[in-house]
Amino acid sequence: MEVRNNNNNKYDRQLRIWGDQGQLALEQANTCLLNCGPTGSEALKNLVLGGIGSCTIVDDSKVEARDLGNNFFVDWESIGLSKAKTVCNFLQELNDTVKAKFLEESPETIINVNPDFFSQFTLVIATQMKEQSLLMLDAICRKQGVMLLIARSFGLTGLIRISLKEHCVIESKPDNVIHDLRLQKPWAELKRFSDEFDTEIDDSVIHKHIPFAILLIKACEDWRKTHGDSLPSTSKEKAEFKNLLSSKRRGVDEDNYKEAILSAYRVWSSPTISSELQKILNDSAAEVNMNSPDFWVMVAALKVVVETIDTSVILSIKYIENVEFLPRPF
Repeated sequence: MEVRNNNNNKYDRQLRIWGDQGQLALEQANTCLLNCGPTGSEALKNLVLGGIGSCTIVDDSKVEARDLGNNFFVDWESIGLSKAKTVCNFLQELNDTVKAKFLEESPETIINVNPDFFSQFTLVIATQMKEQSLLMLDAICRKQGVMLLIARSFGLTGLIRISLKEHCVIESKPDNVIHDLRLQKPWAELKRFSDEFDTEIDDSVIHKHIPFAILLIKACEDWRKTHGDSLPSTSKEKAEFKNLLSSKRRGVDEDNYKEAILSAYRVWSSPTISSELQKILNDSAAEVNMNSPDFWVMVAALKVVVETIDTSVILSIKYIENVEFLPRPF
């Protein structure tokens, strides 16, 4: 899914940080703020500026003179008026695409009288509330699968707690990812494709258009023939491997060889399952049932593949689709 085109320019900076999926999650979110004091108002402000889909402010208090010294979303004219309505109106001015509304009601009353009220939200932000009410709210949100964020400030200090059963981040955008091109052990189709290329061909046009991955695969094969079927491991060997690639380059305009030399590290950087991924695979939630979320069903399928198939050999999409032992919880 793509973020609405008319918002691409508006949210350009943040899209570069969390991408389309992150922005889409924001635009589809429905947030409830309990108590719109300075802590709650500032928290909701950041979400409104980011383009959250909708929000509801719940607060039964009135604006007092002391609020003018710590809350940017009230003014002199709003003294004596509904704080929820005042803050809602000011926040709406920051981003007119956000659907903002308010409810002049005590959060504690809603928790005790109408707990189902919170089921409509994806996130509840509770600020400056007593522990007894927070414990009740936490039980309600967990039962309804709603994320709860608790925030409380004391002058220059404060606390934030997040309460939820689990939170799956699919696109974590980790740093320094080495994409596995299966250079060390290409699968059968890739091997046949690689064999179709002749790096010694006389035609210079064809020679400089050989894909860099093919150059690396063939360089791996040549290296292994003279090094006991092993890959470069020491600094000296890695330099020799790059020199092997450079020796086959015929001109400075052969960018494919330049890219192959720059990507040579992929040859000796064997892909492994990270400790974070292994922890997920070992989680008890990977034992799926009919009520398991889609995320854990995919984890269960991946776990079976990892435990059953030689992970050093890539699987074609067709082969994966024909695996009989993939979990079928439904």
